[in-house]
Order: sequence, then C-alpha cells, then structure tokens
Amino acid sequence: MELRDAIDQITTIRSQLAATEHLKSLRAIPVALSGVLAVVAAVVQTYWLEAPLDDPKRYLMLWCGAALISGVLASAVVARRTFRCPGELSAANAWLAVRQFAPSLVVGAIVTWFIVDRLPHLLWVLPGLWQLLFGLGNLAAHRLLPAPAFFVGVTFVATGTCCLWFGEAALHPWAMGLPFAAGQLALAAILWWHHERPETVRSLSAEGNR
Repeated sequence: MELRDAIDQITTIRSQLAATEHLKSLRAIPVALSGVLAVVAAVVQTYWLEAPLDDPKRYLMLWCGAALISGVLASAVVARRTFRCPGELSAANAWLAVRQFAPSLVVGAIVTWFIVDRLPHLLWVLPGLWQLLFGLGNLAAHRLLPAPAFFVGVTFVATGTCCLWFGEAALHPWAMGLPFAAGQLALAAILWWHHERPETVRSLSAEGNR
C-alpha cells in the first residue's frame, strides 16, 4: 500500500508540475498554417459551394477536412517534439493538453453529426457552435499556453456568439474563414513571441544551464 501511495503521489506531483508549465512543443508554424487553411477553405467555398444548405455534406467535408488537416499537422509537431524530449514532464504536459481540449472536440463531433444527419436545415448553427467549442477548448488549455492566448479563446467565444446571431448568414464563407484565420494567426504570433523568438530561446537556454 505504501508503494502504491508513493506512486500515486508522484503521479499527482507530475500532473501538477505539468499544469504549471507551458506547452512548448506546440509551435507557431502549424498553428499559422491552420489559419492559412481557413482562408483557403473560405475561398474554395466561395467558388465551389454557393448554397451550403442545398449540400450540407459538401460544406461539412470542406470545413471538417480543413480542421482535420490542421489538427494532424499540429499533433504531429507536438508528438515529434515530445518524443525527442528526454524529460517525462514534456509528455505529461502534452497529455494534459489533450485531455483538456478533447472534450470540446468530442462534443463538436457529436453535435455536427446530429445536425447534418437529423436537422440539415439547421446547418447555419454549426459555424457558431464550432467557434464556441473551439474557444472553450482554448480556454480549458490556456494555462498551458502563454497568458495572451486566453484572449484568443475569448475572441472565438465572441465570434461564435455573433455567428449564432447572424442566422443563415453564418454560412457565408468568411464567417468561418476570418475568425479562424485571425485567431490562429494571432495564437501563432503569441507562441513565436513567447517560445521561439531568438531572445526568448537564449533566455530559456541560459535558465536551463543554471
């Protein structure tokens, strides 16, 4: 029992330490690319899908495809940098981020399936819900990110609320494209400034050598 208690205490301490550390394995480039993909998806919708309500599955394929590509790129970068890091705290940190963000993704997938399969005439609800849930995911994981990232999550909540207010106008390509492009590019800039800027890297290296 004492050994088990000790292991439990070590696990708890490790989780607490991970919660106080930033997720440095998430880099600016894949986050910025997700913002660029949002612009590309909006442009594609403009010319490829003029009436989303007439073809909700095509609308879903376009935006979920862009989200999937973005998620795979970011996850691959985090996994690669985590596996290359010899410390166990980095892996605990990445796993904590996954646990904090995953509920929003799961709920988003369930709501998306239900609306497209059962209530396709309410397709216009999805852009707002996606932004709200993405914002909630950012807010849930914001302690693992630089402090200004909190405001990115708040912005997604605000734009998602506006989309719900817009009604069917929320299906306009840029109702999705602009918020995700601006939000992800802003987050990429924040990550670069706090983790990847040459001055920051030198400072972190100096602290690590003490």
